Amino acid sequence: MSAPADAGTIDYGDAGDLGAVRAFVRAHALAAGVPEARTELLMLAVNELATNTLQHTAGGGRVRLWTDGGQIICDVVDQGPPRAFPRPMPPADAPRGRGLAIVERIADRVETVSGPDGTTVRLHLRL
Repeated sequence: MSAPADAGTIDYGDAGDLGAVRAFVRAHALAAGVPEARTELLMLAVNELATNTLQHTAGGGRVRLWTDGGQIICDVVDQGPPRAFPRPMPPADAPRGRGLAIVERIADRVETVSGPDGTTVRLHLRL
């Protein structure tokens, strides 16, 4: 899964970087014409994936954003194991495990692939 060379990119390595990741996603989404409400949802989805990276992998990750064919596409790349979709929503009393299920409900389409560069979760949201 490769992104176009002109995709916006930000790297993150610890929880202190999450605010910058959200600001990056917001700026790119709004510039692409994504409505405010959809931008907020995209920020939530990317934050969940980036947080998952920081909690479950040894390194940080990378977020890439671009538009194509009436949609905004966002990759979250890390060195973690593949993520399986679809994800069931955990019970209300479960202390954890909602992040990926939330991501799936926000995005119009979710793809995941693992390879030598790590695991990429790709989100598609219609503009």
